[in-house]
Amino acid sequence: MFDALYQVVKTKINKTVLVDEKLPENADKLGKILRSELAAFKHDMLKLVRGRGLLDAIVIQPRNSKTTAWDVCMALRDNGLLAKPTHNETIRFAPPLVLTEAQMYECLDIIKKTLQKF
Repeated sequence: MFDALYQVVKTKINKTVLVDEKLPENADKLGKILRSELAAFKHDMLKLVRGRGLLDAIVIQPRNSKTTAWDVCMALRDNGLLAKPTHNETIRFAPPLVLTEAQMYECLDIIKKTLQKF
């Protein structure tokens, strides 16, 4: 009984935080910024930008057959940004919902600077 009550209270608190702090709206706004900035960034490795909210991805076209999404993700990590490689050409980004606009632009700078090194 206690576990069930705990889950109900926990769920209600989580929903309250999501609504009160406008996290879905923030995710939508910052996701649009991320996708539009990356779509406007011209780089021959950047093949496609896609996503919804803050769950976004880029598809890369490696300059040589040896460069993979893993290599780019390791360079991103070394520059201070964590991302997940999927297959050999997709890089997924899933920042926290509490991300600020300033932090988003910092992430964009890291992504752009990292891609320019390849």
